Amino acid sequence: MISVLIVEDEKLAAEANRLYVERVPGFRVAGVVHSGGEALGFLRSHPADLVLLDLYLPDMHGLEVCRALRAAGVFCDVIAVTSARDLSVIRSAVSVGVVQYLLKPFTFAALSEKLGRYADFHSSVSGAGEVCGQGDVDRALSALRDTAGISLPKGMAEQTLEAVAGELRRAPGGMSAQAVAAAIGVSRVTARRYLEHLAGAGFARRVPQYGGLGRPELLYQLI
Repeated sequence: MISVLIVEDEKLAAEANRLYVERVPGFRVAGVVHSGGEALGFLRSHPADLVLLDLYLPDMHGLEVCRALRAAGVFCDVIAVTSARDLSVIRSAVSVGVVQYLLKPFTFAALSEKLGRYADFHSSVSGAGEVCGQGDVDRALSALRDTAGISLPKGMAEQTLEAVAGELRRAPGGMSAQAVAAAIGVSRVTARRYLEHLAGAGFARRVPQYGGLGRPELLYQLI
């Protein structure tokens, strides 16, 4: 289970966030606090994997909380939950270790999607050992990337694109268009169209798979 600390000064919003997190399989709420100071105190004695962090807190800015955690040697991942749309804030958030950025107001579906991506990332980097190469690093980090920002041509749906990308996340060795089609219930032509769009947008790579006679099978891997 991935443990989550919720840091939100508005109590109704904090309770809503708690209920949302508890609805997502694989996650549990480690605690709910309402200020930066409370968050720092909690995390010094109650380790958590992830912090759902409001940036505008009554006693300090959420980014100050992140800096204080790093300075104290407390290393947990952070999803910023905020209404801040300032690009300088977003850049600063990345620089202090924020792994996801969720704008208020948001729906359960939006939070669930972020948590699902984080769970994929967390499972790929947890434990000891080493990666085999650059591809393993790329696949781990790609779990945090959002395909929703990819512009789609007419006739293509975001839900199908995300379903295709989701299958690739679960198959680090790559998948063919036929395998993706069978997994999500679409035609091979449709699957290939979405896979080619991911590749063209820089989210996936084409990998020829050599084996038997004839032309090599084309696999797709997320970058």
